[in-house]
Amino acid sequence: MTSATLQDRVVLLTGATGDIGAAYTCALTAAGANVIAADLPQCAEDGKRLAEKATAQGPGTAVFTPCDITDDNDVNTVVGQATDRFGGLDAVVNNAAVYRTLGPKRPLTELTAQDWDTVLRVNVRGTWQVIRAAVPALRERGGGRIVNIASVVTRTGAAGFAHYVASKAAVEGLTRAAARELGQYGIGVNAVSPGLVDDAASRAINDPDYLGRMQQTRCLAREMAPDDLVGAVLWLASPASGFVSGQTVVVDGGGVFV
Repeated sequence: MTSATLQDRVVLLTGATGDIGAAYTCALTAAGANVIAADLPQCAEDGKRLAEKATAQGPGTAVFTPCDITDDNDVNTVVGQATDRFGGLDAVVNNAAVYRTLGPKRPLTELTAQDWDTVLRVNVRGTWQVIRAAVPALRERGGGRIVNIASVVTRTGAAGFAHYVASKAAVEGLTRAAARELGQYGIGVNAVSPGLVDDAASRAINDPDYLGRMQQTRCLAREMAPDDLVGAVLWLASPASGFVSGQTVVVDGGGVFV
């Protein structure tokens, strides 16, 4: 039976410094992975502290690298870091996205073209740019795993965030297209679709009672924490999910069934 361990595997994680990204970083190193933890340059101080914390907990190592995922130079640099520092790349977790900065909810008729372009540029084009840059490095290792982070709102809708919902639906579509194309190289591509996580980002853009109301829609009627996503991401990034590709795993406490 294939092990779910990530011991000595090299993982590129984008969007590393938010509450959810930090949970992934620490969980990956705890599972033995060596992590290139990437996020925007303005997150450098938080990123360095996070990498030090995750490395101290071990047994894996985390290294923070600044990266704007819509900038090809930055993306190529972080992929190169994986090879230069750790000798290759085994998995990618595409967590970076515009979310906390969405601002107040607005009807789709009030969204501007700039609103749409900003969200789609990061959430969709940026995810594709990371995949494109990582494929050669993954192929050199004989294959690997790509885990894209979508959202349960692609199934439920979310009034006021039409651009975000559309972007995450596109991420699911990109996941399936990439799975079809990259399977010939031994690369599995899947998505994790989180429900509403009770973290700083969600609290910044939602009314205070909204998270509480969402709890009551779940079979497991409690708040969802960043750590609730860790198991699915670790499994999909590991060899244990080696015959799974093109799938979306919903992690939302049983709020929706697929």
